[in-house]
Amino acid sequence: MATTDSTAVSVRQNVDRYHGLDRDQLQRAFRLMQTSRRLDDREVMLKRQNRIFFQISGAGHEAIQTATALALRPSYDWFHLYYRDRALALALGVTPEMMLLQSVGAAADTASGGRQMPSHWSSPELHIFTGSSPTGTQFLHAVGCAEAGRYLRPESDELTLVTTGEGATSEGEFWESLNAVCLNRLPVLYVIEDNGYAISVPVEKQTAGGNLSRLVSGFPGLLRIECDGNDFLASYAAIQEAAAYIRAGHGPAMVHAHCTRPYSHSLSDDERLYKTKAEREAEAANDPIINFPRFLISENLMEEVTYKRICHEVDLEIAEITERVLKAEPPAKSSACLYLYSPDIDPTSEQFDTDPQCAGEPRTMVDEINLTLAEEMSRNPNIVLFGEDVADCSREENLREVKGKGGVFKATFGLQAKFGSRRVFNTPIAEAAILGRSIGMSSRGMKPVCEIQFFDYIWPAMMQIRDEMANVRWRSYNGWKCPAVIRVAIGGYLNGGAVYHSQCGEVAFTHIPGLRVVFPSNALDACGLLRTAIRCDDPVLFLEHKRLYREPYNRSPHPGSDFTIPFGKARVVKPGHHLTILTYGMTVQKSLLASTFIEQKHPEKSVEVIDLRSLAPYDWEGIRQSVEKTNRVLIVHEDCLSFGYGAEIAARIAGELFEHLDAPVARVAALDTWVGYHPDLEDEILPQTEDIQREAERLLAY
Repeated sequence: MATTDSTAVSVRQNVDRYHGLDRDQLQRAFRLMQTSRRLDDREVMLKRQNRIFFQISGAGHEAIQTATALALRPSYDWFHLYYRDRALALALGVTPEMMLLQSVGAAADTASGGRQMPSHWSSPELHIFTGSSPTGTQFLHAVGCAEAGRYLRPESDELTLVTTGEGATSEGEFWESLNAVCLNRLPVLYVIEDNGYAISVPVEKQTAGGNLSRLVSGFPGLLRIECDGNDFLASYAAIQEAAAYIRAGHGPAMVHAHCTRPYSHSLSDDERLYKTKAEREAEAANDPIINFPRFLISENLMEEVTYKRICHEVDLEIAEITERVLKAEPPAKSSACLYLYSPDIDPTSEQFDTDPQCAGEPRTMVDEINLTLAEEMSRNPNIVLFGEDVADCSREENLREVKGKGGVFKATFGLQAKFGSRRVFNTPIAEAAILGRSIGMSSRGMKPVCEIQFFDYIWPAMMQIRDEMANVRWRSYNGWKCPAVIRVAIGGYLNGGAVYHSQCGEVAFTHIPGLRVVFPSNALDACGLLRTAIRCDDPVLFLEHKRLYREPYNRSPHPGSDFTIPFGKARVVKPGHHLTILTYGMTVQKSLLASTFIEQKHPEKSVEVIDLRSLAPYDWEGIRQSVEKTNRVLIVHEDCLSFGYGAEIAARIAGELFEHLDAPVARVAALDTWVGYHPDLEDEILPQTEDIQREAERLLAY
């Protein structure tokens, strides 16, 4: 009987020889397996004929995959598959035609509209979340999906399946996900399809001790079942047992299925370069496509003639589909940017251009962020707030005795006390997990507002942001979306923040298609932009400058619970006629001070200061109008100068507004180095008011 101790679990044998499956169901299982293999073979042929562009097969994995699908509930459970799961996807309801349309990259490809490689399954109707190529990212999406299921459907016994090869279990996201599912006893089923090789690297060089089941034995509450993934019935029994454990509310389970891989990793790989002839012959001998029908025939569950008929019908079906699919229209070139952003909600539209209804005493930026979060959480019950230290106190019973933390900068103080621990909670220190879980939650219709405590620590989550969150909608052709908000404290001018608490680097994110990036400089804008971010239907990176949280000069009375600011609309902080300063964040105030000093020194000159506020998209029309008026422009930002955010705007101004310029476009930014610890060093590295004034005066005199 299965246990959760350190002894690997063995599946009970011979209790029910066919585990409740009848003759027709077993023959259907074989048909699915055979279809999967013959689709692989057809794609291999098409690739060699240069009629498709890529191929990666699921050969050898058909038994465990088909068994998994038949033991679970399509369109009820949720599925995070990986690129070998052809048989699993077929058994869940993805058709051979859908798969071959993806192979040729057709416009009619239901998974991606010709945007994704073959074998990257996606179907909202079947609850198959859009797959990607980075290994291991899907684990965290499954965690978030299961969390959302528990939140949205607490009465349901649904589970979330996540599959992988053994190689991807070396990724950090795998271990972060295991920690999260065991901490929260989430209904997640891991199926590890272990074929012994991660491309060319054997399992003993991937996994300490050479066996993943032994390696994960210390995770509490994780049911582990190790089985022969080449044996359909053993695999089915294993999945049944794991699913029953999860549906009973006991927590997560892992089925570690040992498979064979009779084909190379992909057509870009040649396994003969690293596998001996004996190894390849042994793998061929374990091929479930050969052994399973032999078993059925030997058990009188299928006649020889039935076997041949099924094989013939499968080949005929695939041949007919292939003939149609090869005539399918490719995606229109004009569709390249379609569904990069939401077609339903436009955060740049007039809908979000509202007037503030200010009331009360002026409030700091951090207080406005806190109040805006509270108002939006009251408005939308599907908003959840999480990250490191964002809750008041993880031990909720202690809130009677302690004041509560509510974030390093108190931006989320009191929100757990107000909305409860289901909606405001702390996470482990695992940035990729924070972002990955938010993707899974978003896929179920929730609105996660997650926090990365310091911008300097966002980089472990970069793959989840760039390779997953930002392109979910585009790669699935609007099948899925990820409208999460990422709040991040950013910036220097702190004295003592140094290398790991003072950096900027927003340009790395404004370069990502599909991601909105905003950067308020004051309390009023923080409120309006944050509310737009939360009501937006796209992923948003919301940057909060730490030094601006409690500055007295940028305070504002509360503008009301429906105040929003459209993205891509800059604010003219100070009008002028002879020079435009384009800036954002902390350097807005420094630019204002510099312009004041200049106008005192040169009363005949006036400087226009524009706060961009929104970095992606940015207000090109506002920039154009100002530059055409002043004919001189200075771009100021706190991030490094070289390859910085200002370079893009400078290049566009030079390219499109050259005839309006009376001087070269200039930039003031940080030195191309890290922020130092000592205040004198920090001051030298970051742009100061006198730096802005000096460069502005040079342009005015040009």
